[in-house]
Amino acid sequence: QVQLVESGGGLVQAGGSLRLSCAASGRTFSNYAMGWFRLDPGKEREFVAAITRTGGSTYYSDSVKGRFTISRDNAKNTVYLQMSSLKPEDTALYYCAAVQRNYGLELRSGYDYWGQGTQVTVSS
Repeated sequence: QVQLVESGGGLVQAGGSLRLSCAASGRTFSNYAMGWFRLDPGKEREFVAAITRTGGSTYYSDSVKGRFTISRDNAKNTVYLQMSSLKPEDTALYYCAAVQRNYGLELRSGYDYWGQGTQVTVSS
């Protein structure tokens, strides 16, 4: 079992920045690729970003590419999502997720473990 706890969400003005963190516990963090997804009312959970087990490859949705950066620190069992140039449409509940493989990371159905989410609200 892997437990994931997100933090760093909050209220920010459009154009601002925010850094989300996801702390993992339970099993060896480096065995898991990590992803970030987000959810708004009336929408399905959508892919945001993902990173492979050692951080060698990263993936982003078109809507956040160039504005968001995913990274990980395996020594601290933590994955990060640096968010800049935030837009009101980025407002959502952000989840981190873990999976013990390095492929299919843009598909939410492939992930084995999920956190409870952290709220990001971007005001105009």
